Amino acid sequence: MTNKAKEKQQRRSLSAYEQETIINFNKAEDPAYIFTYEKTWQKHLEKRLGLKPVMDNGYGGKEYQLPKGLISMPRAKRRYSEQTRKKMAARLAKIRGKQRPLF
Repeated sequence: MTNKAKEKQQRRSLSAYEQETIINFNKAEDPAYIFTYEKTWQKHLEKRLGLKPVMDNGYGGKEYQLPKGLISMPRAKRRYSEQTRKKMAARLAKIRGKQRPLF
């Protein structure tokens, strides 16, 4: 088996569990690091944020370095009362009713 064939076989042998995404956001370092096998994350980081990978492990995993300011802290989901949900739905319906069709 050639080296390229061996590499392809090794790439396929990674389980979904092993294809992880790691976000390293520690207090001691200024930048944050994201290592991921997920193609959608890689596409987002490269196309939308304009980042270049600082490391490619050759098996589909890439690591990116980015300013901590680009990563927002997780927030708890807002919980609305039934009355508030109805008011919001009515407002949205009113706004949608005023819009003209696109075609």
